[in-house]
Amino acid sequence: MEEWLRRLDPARLPRHVAIIMDGNGRWARQQGKSRIEGHRAAIRAVREAVEGAAEVGLSYLTLYAFSTENWARPAEEVEGLMLLLRHVLDQEEAQLLQKGVRLQVIGRIEDLPAPLQRRLQEAILHTQHGDRLTLTLALSYGGRQDILQAVRSIAQAVQQGTIHPDEIDEALFRSYLWTRNLPDPELLIRTSGELRISNFLLWESAYTEFVFLPLFWPEFRRHHLYQAVWEYQQRERRFGRVLS
Repeated sequence: MEEWLRRLDPARLPRHVAIIMDGNGRWARQQGKSRIEGHRAAIRAVREAVEGAAEVGLSYLTLYAFSTENWARPAEEVEGLMLLLRHVLDQEEAQLLQKGVRLQVIGRIEDLPAPLQRRLQEAILHTQHGDRLTLTLALSYGGRQDILQAVRSIAQAVQQGTIHPDEIDEALFRSYLWTRNLPDPELLIRTSGELRISNFLLWESAYTEFVFLPLFWPEFRRHHLYQAVWEYQQRERRFGRVLS
């Protein structure tokens, strides 16, 4: 771990790292455990990612915790995930406060169980002054769904006359997204070896660097984060331009 940390250039850190936390179920199956046990085992990986991000000096960390498509999973698993998330909030909030981590949430929060919505709002309020790292949980989130809700809101504003069509540009469109308070991620990490982004941050990832790790999320530790950041630092980011 220390070796990877020493390799990093502090002047070239990504400001925002996003992670698709994939592979809990497959890890559990390999271990002969239930899927919910896989999700429980993933709690340590989340802790490692958050602590590693704060330690290395990232400003923003976004975790894809529950997608809009995940509602189609068995009801028992979904209910277990909701209960587990509330348990994690209860268990980890004090650590977030201590480490200066500010919590926020993106997605269709109204889809979540009411008690969980209230607990999330409490945690967001309690950590609002954290100035070391902004941790964003994507819950009931989908990139296509976010773009659609933004389009609907802008169309309604045009219909009401508060926006003229000529005023619609990237900056205005972005202001209607759930991620409007976040910079675009420079680095997106996905575990489990799958090579896709699964409806995550579609608008925001236009020039994001991708790192796909061949391990399941419960196996993720902070040195894997450092390794991905190091790989990001080896790449030449041209943004469509030719660099001299």
